[in-house]
Amino acid sequence: MATMEHEPDGSEIDPIWTTSRTARQIYALGEVDKDITRLLALAASSISLLTLPQTDSPEDNLPQGEERSEQFVLEVSEYFERLDSIQVAIRSSLAHIRHSRIAPSAINAPPPGSVPPSLGVGLPSDGSTTARNRGLQEERLERDAWKGILAALTRIKEAQESKMKVDSENPSVSR
Repeated sequence: MATMEHEPDGSEIDPIWTTSRTARQIYALGEVDKDITRLLALAASSISLLTLPQTDSPEDNLPQGEERSEQFVLEVSEYFERLDSIQVAIRSSLAHIRHSRIAPSAINAPPPGSVPPSLGVGLPSDGSTTARNRGLQEERLERDAWKGILAALTRIKEAQESKMKVDSENPSVSR
């Protein structure tokens, strides 16, 4: 009933999602994500309907009197229908994973302390260095740090050279 409102017919689904059972499961999980969003909206709306009508602001557009109770019943009914459909979809996806015999190592959490790969854009590697697991932002930070180090060393060298120049021009001044 209410859960059918969001489901597109077969012509609206991108054909890539119909190529395999796994693709259909991924698409179904995307729909679960949308259902969870709607579930949260229904929960918020239901809570708003439970508040005293005197606390409503004019832009809330909440019903008054007996209509408020009826709207609450409708929204709570849809809430539990969505919750049930989410539960069925998640159980179906888990059954698919079990049926596909996906290795547990493919879905286990990484060991504590491991750093996940950066999913951002990275600089192209030249192949001569070991592969690093960093994104563009990390590369920029390192570049800026090296530029700062170079600038500091250049200033130190210039200061030493100017001191040596002053010392060579005034040989009578002792160190």
